[in-house]
Amino acid sequence: MVKRGEEEKIKRILTDPKLSGIKAMLEKDHAIDCIFLLHMSRGKWKEAKEFMRNNGLTLSDGTFRARMIEIEDLGLAKSERIDPLKKYYVKTELGEKIAKLLLEIFDKLGA
Repeated sequence: MVKRGEEEKIKRILTDPKLSGIKAMLEKDHAIDCIFLLHMSRGKWKEAKEFMRNNGLTLSDGTFRARMIEIEDLGLAKSERIDPLKKYYVKTELGEKIAKLLLEIFDKLGA
């Protein structure tokens, strides 16, 4: 049985606009990949693509851009213009916090 305090925490995550927005974004394809790319300062498409390919992973530019826009809208990253068509994304303090928490989760799962 779930403790009352845990149930309240879950209810808050599911109903709080900011937390439910982060939860919804994390559920999407390649969201965690993009958070980790930001954590490694690979917020430019060329750098992200190179990292993914070097590790035998795939990530389309459309998915990368869509996730980065959502991540930015949630305050986990901010964009900087490279030229009129291209942006470079950098993590914010909140984005870094989430990346570290995700790393901790996966580290504990692998232990």
